[in-house]
Amino acid sequence: MGFKNFLFLFFITSVIHFSFLPQEVKMNMDINNTFHFASTVAGKPAEVVVTPYKTTLLADGKDVAVIDISIIDKEGHEVPNADNLIQLHLEGDAKILSVSNENKHKQMPNTIYDGVWQVAAFHGRCQVILQSGIRPGFIKFKASAKGLWEGGTDIITIRPNQAVLTQNDSYIFSKLHLKSTAKLEGKILGADISYLPELEANGIRFSDKGNERDVLEILKNHGFNFIRLRLFVSPDNDSGYSPGKGFCNLEQTLKMAKRIKGAGMKFLLDFHYSDTWADPGKQYKPQSWRTLNMDALSKTVFDYTYEVLEKLKAQGTLPDMVQTGNEINHGILWPEGSVQHLNNLATLLNAGMAAVKKIDPAIVTLLHLALGGQNEESENFINYMQARQVNFDVIGLSYYPKWHGTLVDLKRNINILYRKYQKPVIVAEYSQVKKEVNQIAFSMAGSQMKGTFIWEPLSTWESIFNKDGNANKFLYYYDEIAQKFLSKNK
Repeated sequence: MGFKNFLFLFFITSVIHFSFLPQEVKMNMDINNTFHFASTVAGKPAEVVVTPYKTTLLADGKDVAVIDISIIDKEGHEVPNADNLIQLHLEGDAKILSVSNENKHKQMPNTIYDGVWQVAAFHGRCQVILQSGIRPGFIKFKASAKGLWEGGTDIITIRPNQAVLTQNDSYIFSKLHLKSTAKLEGKILGADISYLPELEANGIRFSDKGNERDVLEILKNHGFNFIRLRLFVSPDNDSGYSPGKGFCNLEQTLKMAKRIKGAGMKFLLDFHYSDTWADPGKQYKPQSWRTLNMDALSKTVFDYTYEVLEKLKAQGTLPDMVQTGNEINHGILWPEGSVQHLNNLATLLNAGMAAVKKIDPAIVTLLHLALGGQNEESENFINYMQARQVNFDVIGLSYYPKWHGTLVDLKRNINILYRKYQKPVIVAEYSQVKKEVNQIAFSMAGSQMKGTFIWEPLSTWESIFNKDGNANKFLYYYDEIAQKFLSKNK
């Protein structure tokens, strides 16, 4: 998840599954015949939320994406009586087929001027059907209303019927790729705390009920057993994540890995393969890799991944699980590794995974998609990669209600993916609806591994500590979650 997204998730949609319905929430039926909920105590409209149900389309002039639009207040509650006039903005080779709401189904949008449409929200919601054009590229979709924060999404279109290349003379396929067969037994209650060195450098110390302790000890005492860290290539570059300081670089990661293992916890390493944030909206190559051609790039991915893991191994802190790329459903290392070039993407992913397996075949590899509730796109991506012999051990999903649908969507996607691919599926990122997300993740039937990683809970969004480092009520949710799902008799 990238930094620019921080500004918006403070107003995250509080959409929840009916089996977790609080008393102050009432159920409504939306225009998709799926359940959503609107707070009876919602405040004034504050933001337009855009939730796409597909963010990768075929550039065939036929493929479509359903986009839900809702209006929420500053606390993230849907506003059921909102009737704001919403303007729809579209850039790229695509068109709006229809706009519908609960009042007038399938009404054609009213054109204001070239590229802009408008529709009045009904019960605070409406829905858009978007159709791809024939030119591969990015589509930018935004929804705005006067006086409200606007919402938007990026959709990428790819050439249909891309030939599958699985045997060639590339550096990875012919020499180094090792089949993934690792298993990670047990249940995961994890947290990404990559911000920790920055917070501590700024003088933040953490306490639980007035007792100051190492935050890793606090987390472990409340049931957490796995820590995730992100790694940038050269974050100290001027265009990097941490200019001049180098937070989340290899040196910092080596130090944090010692703390994690010293605390008796397991370790997930997240390679961003960038100097800064990598997510579906941006996958920028590191500055030092920008002039490399495809063959050199794949070799560099292998060598860099291997060297990082070799240094971790040398100090006795190998990760238990590794993800070769962060939220990669639109690819990595653009432009060569974009999802628009599926064979290249597969080669680069296999480069990273081959390095992991050469260091230690027992390390679990994670394929991380930002598609918590988008089942069709999840399946399409995995099918594309498996057809190109990308082997991995675990499927990871990001789930933020604002972008990834309802909890019903999340549960459905997890269960379908597990049944189809017979691989464990975990929630690799989440923040809001903590109890509900864990209920879904740990109730998945038949998997040898279940679990979640909350994203940056020390300081971001619904953090489990306040700005001074004091534990708040959200930390104590995890006592209940751990007791319910991680106790030895479960």
